Amino acid sequence: MTSAPDCTYMHRFARLVTLAWPMMLALLLPFGDAWSAEMIMFNQRGCPWCIRWQQEIGPIYPNSPEGRYAPLRVVDIRDTLVDVQLKKPVTITPTFVLVDKGQEIGRVTGYPGADFFWDLLSEIIPPQHQSRTPNKDTERNGGDAPVPQAIRAP
Repeated sequence: MTSAPDCTYMHRFARLVTLAWPMMLALLLPFGDAWSAEMIMFNQRGCPWCIRWQQEIGPIYPNSPEGRYAPLRVVDIRDTLVDVQLKKPVTITPTFVLVDKGQEIGRVTGYPGADFFWDLLSEIIPPQHQSRTPNKDTERNGGDAPVPQAIRAP
């Protein structure tokens, strides 16, 4: 059985937590912009170019400067996104849409292979969040080894 002092203590603690969480949230809000960008990949089951992207770029994207700036979210092309305002509908897979604060900033439609993907991505990612070394492929791969080259379609 709980004594009266224990109930009072718990009541005070609950009240403190209730009053303190808005202040803690207010302290975190200025840092919200650091995590607001994301890259949304629209794909669909059986899409060969989506699979190829997942094999060639998927493993290294999260460790790249671009991936750290805009973490990847993969969605099905048929999904309705209520948290994103697109400039136009997505009709081709894969399509990579850069979103910041719920607004589309830019997109890469299709996957032209690893050789061209990073160049196209650099057109929509702010320069301060891109790889800037003579060997971009090595930096994007975490410095371990060069990124596998794309197999060119005939």
